[in-house]
Amino acid sequence: MHDASDARSPAADLALSVVVPVFQDEATLTGLFDRLYPVLDGLRRTYEVVLVDDASRDRSPTLLRQQHRLRPEATRVLYLRRHLGQDAAIRAGLAACVGQRVLTLAPDLEAPPETIPRLLVELDRGHDTVGCVRRRPAEPRWRDLVLRLSDGLRERLTGLRMGDPGCLLRAYDRELVDAVLAGGGPRTSVQALACQLAVDPTEVLVGDDAAEGSPHRCRLYERMRLNFDLVVGSTLAPLQALSLLAMGGAILALAIALFLALRLLVLGTEAGGLAGLFGALFLLLGIALFGLGLLGGYLGRLLEQAQGWTQGPPLDRLTRLVREELAPRPRTARSGTAGSGTGVQKG
Repeated sequence: MHDASDARSPAADLALSVVVPVFQDEATLTGLFDRLYPVLDGLRRTYEVVLVDDASRDRSPTLLRQQHRLRPEATRVLYLRRHLGQDAAIRAGLAACVGQRVLTLAPDLEAPPETIPRLLVELDRGHDTVGCVRRRPAEPRWRDLVLRLSDGLRERLTGLRMGDPGCLLRAYDRELVDAVLAGGGPRTSVQALACQLAVDPTEVLVGDDAAEGSPHRCRLYERMRLNFDLVVGSTLAPLQALSLLAMGGAILALAIALFLALRLLVLGTEAGGLAGLFGALFLLLGIALFGLGLLGGYLGRLLEQAQGWTQGPPLDRLTRLVREELAPRPRTARSGTAGSGTGVQKG
């Protein structure tokens, strides 16, 4: 395990780091390496690929070790102690990388590695972070409306303007990476925190030509769940709105109960009055159940902090998550420019 104070001492002039969180991805790693390394070689910049294994139980750890043997001068592999989730894996990779520009990339090729040069061009223009928006096929009108409402609510509550929050392919400059590592809660999304801290963010559209693969299929449930996580992890506004909603529901239920009591005194017993009372009770019950789910999200984050996530300085905390590191070997004249040996051994 490496020491956090020495994590960035070597290769201080390294131009680019690509952080890839890996969990149970043996089916896609070969394709990823065959496409990623040639793209990076073509940039004619020094680079490293930081592969972070999030305690996978398939052959992913073995494939990462093989790739390190094939490209030892440009590959860094981190093995986490236990499964901690994608954001923790990304943070560990960010803490270990040494490049002046940093990219994050999903191993399932959700966004094509061939887009990387476009992201770097935007960084060269002065943007401190560049995200990707995957092109989606035409959706049914009702699905598109629900997605727009969900995204609009998330943007209004958090101020996060992210055209595709589920896309992991993003580019950052070094100053923004350092700011992300220094701030945020244990489960705050790296993409969301970077957007909050960025001074001049921008996004590019991917999948808009045949070379960049098929259109991205946006799943309604996954997008809404992601927006929920971003809201819960970024603002207390939902709790405040829930309090106001509960107060309003209680006042409405009380008004209905008083109305039914007066009606009972004046007109006598009616079946409709009982139905109205049950309606008021169901309204309050729905608000209460929604509130329990919302509170559960916040309490879950408090539990994670109580379990030791927030003990110690950020970089030291991230370093303790790493069980083993395979560091890049000293670079030769061909480092970062050669394109041979990009795949992993099969077997």
